[in-house]
Amino acid sequence: MAEHIVSAYNKELEVLGRKIAEMGGIAERMLSDAMDALSAVDVDLARSVIAMDIRLDILQREIEDSAILTIARRQPMALDLREIVAAIRVSGDLERVGDLAKNISARVLKIASEPRLPRAIIGLKHMNEIAATQLKDVLDAYAQRDVEKVQAVWKRDADLDALEDSVFRDLLTFMMEDPRNISFCAHLLFCSKNIERVGDHTTNIAETVFYLVTGESLPMDRPKGRVNGLKLDNEAPETTI
Repeated sequence: MAEHIVSAYNKELEVLGRKIAEMGGIAERMLSDAMDALSAVDVDLARSVIAMDIRLDILQREIEDSAILTIARRQPMALDLREIVAAIRVSGDLERVGDLAKNISARVLKIASEPRLPRAIIGLKHMNEIAATQLKDVLDAYAQRDVEKVQAVWKRDADLDALEDSVFRDLLTFMMEDPRNISFCAHLLFCSKNIERVGDHTTNIAETVFYLVTGESLPMDRPKGRVNGLKLDNEAPETTI
């Protein structure tokens, strides 16, 4: 009977792991497609990203429900409990990454009729490359329980913050150069903030994985990439575009 219980419990953890992996794959795809849609102002691709978010929401709900049932049935402790709590936390952050990719795609629908400034997208592409790499690395670290990779992701969040400041200044310059750029660049400002927030969620996942593996927490003060840089006060999730 004890072996049966252990086997059933292991299967429950495996199911959680598979669903996290599926969420990670969807989130990565959404982020990549959202940037492609923004770069090409591809409305159809943007709509497909928005549609993908539904699957991500469903998976998060399934993970939370399964995790709660597992806690109720198994009453896990120590590492076993951390495994389940980590799954809940990681699924929440991945769901938010999907929301942010959806927000970028919704902006594409807004700018489809705007005069375009292709060079204004260059900085955002660089930001997205960094965010996508961070997301891939932290998902690999979660799968491998790799503490060193987790710490590297955590430290690199400052790079994305610093780049966001640079993009912010560039977009303001483009708006001052020609008032016709204002609407287009204003939308890009919100996109840059969404990408920066993706970096914050990958850092959240890094902190969760570190706690999962070690039972300890990383420092509360994250590495900073800005001192006097300007930033948009847009910390609350965008629910209406």
